[in-house]
Amino acid sequence: MHISSLSGESGIGTLGKAARNFIDFLSETGQTYWQILPVCPTSYGDSPYQSFSTFAGNPYFIDLELLCNDRLISEADYKSVNWGADALRVDYGLLYQNRRALFETVQTNFEKNIPADYAAFCKQNSFWLDDYALFMAIKDAHNGASFLEWEEDIRLRKSEAVAKWQRDVAPRVEYYRILQYLFYKQWKALRAYAGKKGIKIIGDIPIYVSADSADVWTHPENFLLDEKLVPLEVAGCPPDAFSDLGQFWGNPVYDWNKMKENSYSWWKQRLKASLSIYDVLRIDHFRGFDSFYSVKYGSANAKNGKWNKGPGIEFFDEIKKEFGELPIIAEDLGFLTDSVKDLLRQSGFPGMKVLQFAFDTRDANSKEYIPDCYPENCVVYTGTHDNDTINGWTKTARQDDVKKALAYYHLSEPSQLREAMMLSALNSNANICILTIQDLLSLGSEARMNTPSSVGTNWQWRMGENQLSSEIAPWLKEMTTASKRI
Repeated sequence: MHISSLSGESGIGTLGKAARNFIDFLSETGQTYWQILPVCPTSYGDSPYQSFSTFAGNPYFIDLELLCNDRLISEADYKSVNWGADALRVDYGLLYQNRRALFETVQTNFEKNIPADYAAFCKQNSFWLDDYALFMAIKDAHNGASFLEWEEDIRLRKSEAVAKWQRDVAPRVEYYRILQYLFYKQWKALRAYAGKKGIKIIGDIPIYVSADSADVWTHPENFLLDEKLVPLEVAGCPPDAFSDLGQFWGNPVYDWNKMKENSYSWWKQRLKASLSIYDVLRIDHFRGFDSFYSVKYGSANAKNGKWNKGPGIEFFDEIKKEFGELPIIAEDLGFLTDSVKDLLRQSGFPGMKVLQFAFDTRDANSKEYIPDCYPENCVVYTGTHDNDTINGWTKTARQDDVKKALAYYHLSEPSQLREAMMLSALNSNANICILTIQDLLSLGSEARMNTPSSVGTNWQWRMGENQLSSEIAPWLKEMTTASKRI
């Protein structure tokens, strides 16, 4: 369950009361982990996998009641604001308009009484915070335009232009620093609360960063770009049984040879920052470290791409020299070659098993996702943010797939699959089992978080104020106990 999907009165889930209530629910039902999506600021399309910065936190998640407690705003400043007509959907357009206006009030009040630890926070995080804040301030001055559309001198970060912009947008730079301070202050408090309740947070980082990001603008040497910082190649997936045109992600791909020259220092910074805020880290698209698919920039689709060699086990050996053994979950879904499987084995990281994939009649490898076949060193999911809910899947999947699931569980009605699939995940050999909140709530396709290769309705679902009913907690605790996971 992502932060954005928590209930509340300010248009989107936040790091406040509803998050603590959810942690209480997890603790009371004998759970150990809460898995979320990336918490970085979202860009156009609202996907947490496309961000303006891999290091920054999403200001939308800053809780307004906690700001009120800190006397940075009053109740009247946010209680009367229109945050959207539907409490079960996030209206990102309204958030963009109304949060920005509210945060300007926060900045005014913050600067009247600057916290004693603010300077230390800025100094400790200066390696990314200064560049991110300047990037966002310049972006605001260009009405949100991609940095590739900025004037050449600042697009290429020429020193005179950087100095000029730092002077010209200094108040706005401070605005973005303040928001990051407030996000991480609230995040630190929430994580401490989770720790006291015995709940570990599983974070998530995308393998790639957005083309329009502070990461690319400030460290172009890490990516395959031309002299104007335009990507030469971008990431995606080739055509398969699910998409005739493949998936065109549009993220610039890494110059792994260049990264190797400086011992992957940018990745080390990224992992260090992530491991400082999460207990466990899921790395998205793990197979990209073995081999990655790229498409020429400007292509209409992903059909005519090519496979490239990734850094392989040498990358993880270098990372482990720095950090030791890492609490990482490898997202190893999709078409896996023998070399990808070897990389996973060599790394020692647990891979992922998605139960819905076990019944895909088009996939020759579907048997690997059957619960009877799981090794202990894996994490099982009934579905992920990219899957329909189980109830939705029984209606939207190929009916041959649903029949295959019914036969496996010896059931006659699709409505019985939700509970059967959750129980088989809990009772499997997998060391960790993750259930989705939508499946626990018995919701249908209306609660789907994301449909890949589509835009318009993704990342919007929210839980209702009282949807975690009194029946769910006893059932979850009983089933968790029965499966010997407590």
